[in-house]
Amino acid sequence: MLFLNWRDTRNPEGGGSEVYVERIAGELVASGYLATVFCAAHAAAPADEVTAAGVRIVRRGGRFTVYLRAAWAYLAGLVNVGPLARRHGRPDVVVDVCNGLPFMSPLYVRRRVIALVHHVHREQWPVVLPGSKGRLGWWVESRLAPRVYRRCRYATVSEATRAELADLGVDPARITVIHNGTPEPPQTPTPRSATPMLVALGRLVPHKQLEVALHTLAALAADLPDLRLVIAGQGWWESRLRELAAELHVQDRVEFTGYVTDEEKHALLATAWVALTPSLKEGWGLTIVEAGSHATPTVAFRSAGGVREALVDGETGLLADDQVDFIAKVRTLLTDERLRLAMGEAALKHAGEFTWQVAGVRFATLLSGRVKIPAQRRGEIQRVP
Repeated sequence: MLFLNWRDTRNPEGGGSEVYVERIAGELVASGYLATVFCAAHAAAPADEVTAAGVRIVRRGGRFTVYLRAAWAYLAGLVNVGPLARRHGRPDVVVDVCNGLPFMSPLYVRRRVIALVHHVHREQWPVVLPGSKGRLGWWVESRLAPRVYRRCRYATVSEATRAELADLGVDPARITVIHNGTPEPPQTPTPRSATPMLVALGRLVPHKQLEVALHTLAALAADLPDLRLVIAGQGWWESRLRELAAELHVQDRVEFTGYVTDEEKHALLATAWVALTPSLKEGWGLTIVEAGSHATPTVAFRSAGGVREALVDGETGLLADDQVDFIAKVRTLLTDERLRLAMGEAALKHAGEFTWQVAGVRFATLLSGRVKIPAQRRGEIQRVP
C-alpha cells in the first residue's frame, strides 16, 4: 500500500500528521502489509530509505511539486522502488493524506483510495496564506476535494474533524475515526521540576499561536518569580517569537530548544508542571496525550477542534475560551497543586486508552475487514468497536 503525504517525520517541518502516518504504516507492516510513504524530498534525509519498522520512504519533489511527482511516479510504476516494484508493481491501496491540499489521487489512481484528513483548515488558510492564495486553497479543500473524493472512504483522527467533513458535504457514513496512539514513555523516570515550568511543543509557525504561551508567561511572571517556559520545536516563525519575548521582557525566562529528540521531548513533558497547546486548530492534539502519559495536564483552546477529545475538560486539563481565559486557567493549575496533581493522574489514565497497536488494527480493518494479525496482537482486535 502507498501513503501520499507531503512531509515525513525527518522533515524539519514535520509534525503530528507525519508521526500518525508513519506509526500507522509501521503497524500495518507488522500485520503483513508492504507499505511505502511517498513525500517531499529535503536535505535532512536520503531520497530512499527503509525505517526500522520496515516502512519504505520515497522522497521526491519539493513543498509543492511533490504532488505532481507523486502522480508521475504512480503512473510510471515507480512508487515502490527496488525489489518491491519488480515483485508487486503498483500498490493495492493508496492512502491520500489531505493536509489542506490533497494529492487528487482519484483522478489518476484506478485502485482503492482512502482519504486521510487530520483536520479541516478553514481557520488556517488566511493565517498561512493571506489573500487570494488562501481563498484558493480553501476552495480546493472545501469545494473541489469533496467532489474528487466523493466515492472514497475517509479516515480521520477525531469526531470533531468527522463533523467538519460532514459540513463540507462528505457523507458521515464514509468517515471512520481512528484516534492517534500514544508512544510508551521511557522506563527511566524524570523528576518533576522543583520550580514552576511550562512547556509548549510544536512547529514554530503562526497557526500554532505560541505567542499566547509567551503572553501567559509575561502575565504570570510577577506572581510566580521562578516561572519559566520551554518552547521546543523549530520553524520559520522563531525569530518573531524571540522578538516578542524581548518585547514582553521575558527573554530570560524562556528557552527555545529547537529540534528535540523523542527522549528529550519525553523529559521535557515529565519535567513540566503544565503543558500548553495554544494552537488555532488541531485534528487531535498528539502532544496533549503525550503530556498526559507523564501525568502532566494541558491547557488548550476549546475552539481548536480535536483537542476536545485528546483533553477531557476539567479532568485531564482545561480548555480556554480566549487568551485571557487561557492565562487564568494556566494560573489555576500552577497555583493549585492538589488540582494539578489530580488532573495529571487523570491525564495519565486517559493517555493509556490510546495505543498505536489499536490504531493500526482499526486502520487494517478499514482496509480489508479480514486482516491477518500476528498472534500477540489478536487481543487488540477484540477491543476495537
